[in-house]
Amino acid sequence: MKNWIPILLIFLTLSSCKTRNTAKNNRGNTQDSTMVADDSRNNPKDANEPVRDKLTFYEHVIIQPKFEQIKINSKVNVETGSFIPTLDATIYIENDKKVWMNLQALLFNVARGIATPEGIKGQDKTSKTYIDSDFDYLNNLLNVNFIDYKSLEKILMGRTFVKISDSQFTLTQNAQGFKMVSNNNQKIVTDQKTREYKIVLNYDTNYDLLSVNLKDVLSTDELEISYSNWNEYSGIRLPKNVKIIIKGSKSSQILLENTKFDFSRMETPYSVPSSYKKIEIK
Repeated sequence: MKNWIPILLIFLTLSSCKTRNTAKNNRGNTQDSTMVADDSRNNPKDANEPVRDKLTFYEHVIIQPKFEQIKINSKVNVETGSFIPTLDATIYIENDKKVWMNLQALLFNVARGIATPEGIKGQDKTSKTYIDSDFDYLNNLLNVNFIDYKSLEKILMGRTFVKISDSQFTLTQNAQGFKMVSNNNQKIVTDQKTREYKIVLNYDTNYDLLSVNLKDVLSTDELEISYSNWNEYSGIRLPKNVKIIIKGSKSSQILLENTKFDFSRMETPYSVPSSYKKIEIK
């Protein structure tokens, strides 16, 4: 079962790309959505201050960007307490349809997986085994209870993947950017369980997502995802580095370095040889 930890956890970090729509100002001119507000009207000090233009903030961090597909080459390091070599990953995201990946170690294909709204499939070529599961297993690995395909896609896109609102969170701004902190414990109810989280989100001054921290208030479980080294590629802002830290009943860490971005369509073959053995998820 341990072999499937890096394979499924990587679905949460692979690509971690973020797109931005362009916005038009009142005069009809196209404006980059990452442009920072005029300092003469909003020049935050080091101390957190209330955000005046909340509408612009929410437009940037909530609205899902439009894209067709993104292909990313990445270097992935997974730390679970057992030795796992650095993995070379090819990841392909097709908007609202699938996340496909192929993993290599020392030039040999070791795993392949695909996530769709119906669930997750993966195969380990080294052990000749495969899985076919819903998202409950991924939630269990990440110590949370709310991940479905859409939230997974938002995580991979570097978008806000938890529900935020002006009534439930306090939004402030300082010289480093924006910060959102839940006023009360956020209750997330699913078919399987109900959990309560303390949630903190940090954004750069240009609305790039820097980190999301979810702490289960009734246990030691905690999930933190951080993004850094954002750049623009073909008009789309993407992070070069992503880190996922999982603490609590299960602990692990994933470091991802995105090395190349491509926006062309590609084939995403996935089939399981008849000789592979299915692993039942419990």
